[in-house]
Amino acid sequence: MIIDSHAHLNFEAFKDDYKQIIDNCEKEKIWMINVGAQLQTSRRAVEIAEEFEKGVYAAVGLHPIHVSGSDFHPEAFNIDNYRSLIKSSKKIVGIGETGLDFFHSDKNIENQKKVFIKHVNLAKEFNLPLIIHSRNSKDGSRDAYNEILEILRDVQDDKLRGVIHCFGGTPEQALAFLKQGFFIGFTGIVTFDKTGQIAEVVRNLPLDVILVETDCPYLAPDPYRGERNRPEYVKYIAKKIAEIREIDYNKVEKQAVINTTKLFNL
Repeated sequence: MIIDSHAHLNFEAFKDDYKQIIDNCEKEKIWMINVGAQLQTSRRAVEIAEEFEKGVYAAVGLHPIHVSGSDFHPEAFNIDNYRSLIKSSKKIVGIGETGLDFFHSDKNIENQKKVFIKHVNLAKEFNLPLIIHSRNSKDGSRDAYNEILEILRDVQDDKLRGVIHCFGGTPEQALAFLKQGFFIGFTGIVTFDKTGQIAEVVRNLPLDVILVETDCPYLAPDPYRGERNRPEYVKYIAKKIAEIREIDYNKVEKQAVINTTKLFNL
């Protein structure tokens, strides 16, 4: 068994075959959490989760690239809409994805921060983990990881927990997030990263804080790079982590399930 802790079968790319994909995943004992990026896709994630008795869950939130002021289908964050959604389903296991994205927009950074803090408060209100997206500016002048760490330190809440999704920061930043009570998520990028930085992070982290995630339909791992990603490919991420750490694949798979189950209370 393995869990894709961050998928998007609630996105348009899977509108015609999400049921078939989930059926295939059930046969292969693959569970998943479909993560919202806007109110519509958050609702869709819940609808899909409710169709299945077990193994399919949802997270709800507004992705920072869609926060008001961006160029990517911006929308206002109405916290009451998300409160109502969370109360409507026991299949919602996380808040997000939320966070800061300096890569796609430098126009609305302060608004992104305000909306991120609202997600933090929502997570505290419902005792749910955060799913945090972070991406640095193109020129490297602004580091989203450091600014997210500053916000989390300001909150100073020992009960706050979550995962840093699709981690691409430094080993030092990864350890700093661990001190804040967060897990570290790795996507297919780990299978084709040329910098060696992600592999270094994987080598130096305790195995009991690592999650595996596809971010499908994006970031397909080798050997499927460039194709539409699928939850089934999460195994390739776990295999690469096992290779980097020079341990048995089954050990990574088993521990990733334990970690995901613990964080999201599955």
